[in-house]
Amino acid sequence: MRAVRSILFVFLFNAGTFVQMVFWLPVAFILPRKLFWNIPKSWGWSMLWMQHLLIGTRFEFRGVENVPQDRGYIMAAKHQSSWETYATLLFLNNPSYILKRELMFIPFFGWLATKGDVIPVNRGKQREALKAMNKEAKRQIGDNRQIVIYPEGTRKTAFAEPAYKYGITHMYQDIEVPVLPAALNSGIFWPRNSLLLYRGTCVLEFLPVIEPGLDAETFSEELVETIEKATAKLLDEGVSDPEYDGPGRDYYVQ
Repeated sequence: MRAVRSILFVFLFNAGTFVQMVFWLPVAFILPRKLFWNIPKSWGWSMLWMQHLLIGTRFEFRGVENVPQDRGYIMAAKHQSSWETYATLLFLNNPSYILKRELMFIPFFGWLATKGDVIPVNRGKQREALKAMNKEAKRQIGDNRQIVIYPEGTRKTAFAEPAYKYGITHMYQDIEVPVLPAALNSGIFWPRNSLLLYRGTCVLEFLPVIEPGLDAETFSEELVETIEKATAKLLDEGVSDPEYDGPGRDYYVQ
């Protein structure tokens, strides 16, 4: 039964996402950019509802009081699943995302991402890409936007050793704005490269803001320690939850 429900959710997730992109595309280009983001937010709420309905996963959002209001900043989030790509979005007023340039070439998604004025990065030219990314992020933060970046660059398996890239530190130093760290445990409920999803309480936690002014080494150490310590706690809490029906910690760290 789990496999049937999981496969049904994954199918509806992908099919529903495509249908919503096609449906909303004509409307999206009429709306101002800030109002446009209500479209992906409604998609995000619908996916949360569907995952709860089909899988039984519950969701908890902590530290919402740490999310700055009406100002530009960088949000540095842990990345374990597709889940946080829309769950974090629900709490941002005027977001933008750092994403690889190839995604902009995908029909419908790329067109909508262009409307959302996100920041595509050419990973093949690291030095030039970093400079261009910071320049665009600085412009957008000047418009009180929130720049979402995954410091490890890609999804990581739950309990995996951290591998943070230098991009977030360079951006923090160059732009001199606050960074909002975010921890989560989504990787045990919707594991990377798996068709199976599990019940339990999936948590996204916004941590206290790291203000500008730290040197690069101090910032990097504080960011990694803050996110990893909170993430480890959430993962252990998740696998210990009586409602959790997925594999234990040993499954991920073997």
